[in-house]
Parts: sequence; structure tokens; C-alpha cells
Amino acid sequence: MKLHNAMWPGLVGKEPGTDHPPISLERMLELTAATEVAGRKFDGVDLFLFHPHTDPDASDDALRAMADQIAEAGLNVGSLVAPVWPGTVGGSAFGSADDRKNFVLAVEKACRIAGILNDHGVRQSGIIRIDSAGGVADWAKDPAGNTKLIAETFREAGKVAEQHGERLAAEGEICWGGMHSWKAMLDTLEATGMKGTVGFQADLAHTYLYLMGYNAPEAALLKEGYSEDEFWAAYKTMTDALRPWTIDFHVAQNDGSVHGTGSHDKTGRHCQANDPNGKLDIAKCSTFWLKDAEERGIKHICWDGCMFANEVLEKAETWEHILKAMAEVEEAL
Repeated sequence: MKLHNAMWPGLVGKEPGTDHPPISLERMLELTAATEVAGRKFDGVDLFLFHPHTDPDASDDALRAMADQIAEAGLNVGSLVAPVWPGTVGGSAFGSADDRKNFVLAVEKACRIAGILNDHGVRQSGIIRIDSAGGVADWAKDPAGNTKLIAETFREAGKVAEQHGERLAAEGEICWGGMHSWKAMLDTLEATGMKGTVGFQADLAHTYLYLMGYNAPEAALLKEGYSEDEFWAAYKTMTDALRPWTIDFHVAQNDGSVHGTGSHDKTGRHCQANDPNGKLDIAKCSTFWLKDAEERGIKHICWDGCMFANEVLEKAETWEHILKAMAEVEEAL
């Protein structure tokens, strides 16, 4: 299993002119390539396809130059994050006709970039990450109707992905409407009905909040004060439901709280891999999601540490703890 580092922690929740400005792609690559634990290094990176890291309309030559830069750092490229949100290229998957058209356009632009990276050789596997790009409160105004719209939009985007030989994975986060609980996520995937083309991206931090029913108490599988036996029974219920749809996976840690910075709404808090308040046995939890991973086309796993403070991201030991945790996941499989 290849071990990748996410580049978007340098962007998500970061804002220019504040005490948490964006960290350049070049610096994120440098930090990644410099990390080594017991002879193990990161194999690659997953990319966020928006400014300032990547212009979604960059020329072919500019994209090939970026690919050269990544390859020269000794890294490959895996999964790509499509800019599906309002304010980037896209719009809500259950919004207006224009919103939904722009959502599909964002996926089309991501597929174009994927093709260039594939042809270059720096990218040989991975998916394109999406979400519904709309909030839970808006979705809740018409749950059935909005789930139907999301499914229709995801199907249109899935057709584009198929034409490019790509797959889409919807990341389950409690801040996205129609994806804010394990049950809502399953309903959306089933309504889309494109298993193998439109699937699920599981993140350990976000899916922990699924268990607790943070934005959907009716879907909670655990209550505060749960026992260890109750935890693993609930974890099996959730992963048994979503694992068949899971085609991409994020290693992460969560302390049971939510967090948001900048323009990013509150979602499952990503903690440092060695956080003493972490709720998850990272390696054991990962095995639930990664059982038979190769059969679902999963060839790499990626660390996700969104909204870490910049000073944390700049410390070499942060990445060493992360790489160590990822190697332990690899060993547990």
C-alpha cells in the first residue's frame, strides 16, 4: 500500500493576511519529501486543484511543469480534489441549474488535469474527490428532494468521469448536506446508483462524528460514555454499510470535537496523529475500512490533517508522527 500526504492542509481554512495564511505547494512538497521514519518515506501526494496550489484552468505546459516538480521530489500523485464549491469553479449539487452545471464543470476540469498527470506518468492511480458543496441546513429544507438532486448531479459528474477513465469519491463530512451522517451518505450513494464510478471517501476523523450523530442525532450509533465493546460494534455497523462503496481512504485522528477555520464550516476535528486526546486506534479502525481494499481499486492511503495551525505543519516531528502512524496502518493490513 502506497503512503501519500495531502497537500490541502496548506490551503483548507487558510486565509491570506491572517495568522494562518496558505502554505505553498512547493513548501508542502518540501516538508513531505524530507520526512523519513525507520527508512520509510512518503510515496506520493494528493492534490487540491485550486488556487494558490493549482489553477484549475492552467495550461498543459504549466501542469506538466508541476508534475515534473513533484516527480523531482521523488513523489507520485494520487487522488485529486475537484473545486466543486461556490466561489471556486463549482456550485451546490442541490442548488440552481447553474450551480449544478458548474459542479459538473468542476469535475470536468479536474478530469482534464488528471489526464495530463496520467500521461506524464506522475499519476498512476487515485480518484477525484467531491462532496455536495451545500450546507446541511439548506439540504434539510427538503431532504428527499435535495437528495434526489444531489444524486442527479453526481450521476452527470460520474458520466464525465467515466469518459475520462476516472472515478469520483464523495467525502463524508458532517458539514455537507446529504452527506452529514452515515445514513444520509448511504442514501445519497444508493440514489446515485453508480457503484464503481461514484463511491465514498472515508476519513477516520469525519466518520467518527458519524458514529456520534453530531449533525443527525437520529443516525447516532453511540452515546457519550460508550464502552469499548459498544464502540467496535457501532464501528462495524457503519463500516459494513459504507465499506462496499469506499474507493479512497484518509488516515486521521479525532478527539470527538468539531473544528473550522477561515471559510470552512465546522466538521470533524483533525488532530495530530499522536494526540493524547485522540479517540481512535488509528491502525485498528483503518482495517475495518481497508478490508479487501485492492478489490475496490484502492492502491494508496492518504493522511488528512486539515486546519492544523501553520506552526504545527512547519514542524518536522509532526510529519514524522504522521508517517509512523501510516506505516502502522500498512503493517496492520
